[in-house]
Amino acid sequence: MERHDTFSALQHSQHAIETLFGAPAARSFDVRYWDGTVESAHAGTGPFTLVIKTPSALRQMLLPPSELSIVEAYLSGVVDVEGELSAAVALGDAIKGRLSSVRALVSLTRDLLALPSPNGDAAGVRALRADARVAPSGDKHEPSRDRAAISYHYDVGNDFYALWLDKRMVYSCAYFHRDDDTLDDAQEAKLDLVCRKLRLAPGDRFLDIGCGWGALIIHAATHYGVNAVGVTLSTRQAELATKRIAEAGLSDRCRVELRDYRDVAAIGPFDKAASVGMVEHVGVDHLPEYFASAHAALAPGGLFLNHGIVSVQEGRPRRWRDLVLRRLWKVDAFIDQYVFPDGKLGPFYEVIHAAEVVGFETRDVESLREHYARTLGEWLKRLERNRDRAVAIVGETEFRVWRLYMTAARRGFKRGDLNVLQTLVSKPCHGRTNLPPTREDLFA
Repeated sequence: MERHDTFSALQHSQHAIETLFGAPAARSFDVRYWDGTVESAHAGTGPFTLVIKTPSALRQMLLPPSELSIVEAYLSGVVDVEGELSAAVALGDAIKGRLSSVRALVSLTRDLLALPSPNGDAAGVRALRADARVAPSGDKHEPSRDRAAISYHYDVGNDFYALWLDKRMVYSCAYFHRDDDTLDDAQEAKLDLVCRKLRLAPGDRFLDIGCGWGALIIHAATHYGVNAVGVTLSTRQAELATKRIAEAGLSDRCRVELRDYRDVAAIGPFDKAASVGMVEHVGVDHLPEYFASAHAALAPGGLFLNHGIVSVQEGRPRRWRDLVLRRLWKVDAFIDQYVFPDGKLGPFYEVIHAAEVVGFETRDVESLREHYARTLGEWLKRLERNRDRAVAIVGETEFRVWRLYMTAARRGFKRGDLNVLQTLVSKPCHGRTNLPPTREDLFA
């Protein structure tokens, strides 16, 4: 590129950034461009620096503007963040808000069209989309496609997850009793909380739907004397879980099967069941099928604990204009394409409705929202501490996916946009359920 063209690209990029975020003095962050030019009102003391690495970067990032285009510019490396990614994730909201102005949108488009066309930096990133790797497996939530979606997320590698999870490899919200609790302490406390809420007792037949690497069934068999079965669609999870069960000497009372949640009734009946961090994969439209399967797997009087994330925003009314803007902005497309293919978070009332419509009775609900924000913070510290090893296992792009996903999720829980709820339901038998009259036993 000629020097004049480079200078022109710099001017247009600077003007585009000013359209989006105001003059340098009004920004809380710094900006550095590909030629070394820096815009700073903080002498380098801001929370982060937005790095524009190529003359075409902003065109790739914002033409047309969407949550997905912004994320893919970061994933491809043409735009980067040095410093606190947690502060930078708010830029998407700032851009969306600014572009609600037609005048700002016209000005931005004029600058972006003056920049060079992208040279294919994002092509390799887009090849990782679920549209390319999961969608060919069938229609959404057909068993074959669910297996592909689970494989996409969980079969990235046991070694990768082991870098940042606790020693039991529990991939769900921990439960912190004290400020000085370690992640290992808090995950053990969460496992125990699930067991106590289910009132597990020696000899109980216990089912874990979406058992991960087997931590819950191992804990339940070891400390509560149950006979446990875990089911998962992830081959790598099942292999490691089976190995850990054998190492714990529990093969006579624990096993893991590769099985779809829709098929668990075939291995029942069970006295108690749990599903921890799995319902998010089901999809809102399939919640009745999910709860119906759990209901069929339980003996009369049985208990089921569902632990899952819900969207607080989805439960609030929206104007038609907001719905249109969400579609244009491709809200949640990053999560759907790069993290949890086909997953869909709904409001809590959809969960309760789906459970009760198939015959469950709601007995207890507890929010662990603040605990999940802290859990994600612990995972992020571990992931970033092991950055070089993580990149060696999954590559730079995947590392960026996971760092961004957990950072954005942590922000969602801290702000209250997301919640995580443990819901205990029963399958009554002539009005009788296997629960004491109060919750006092949980705190004994």
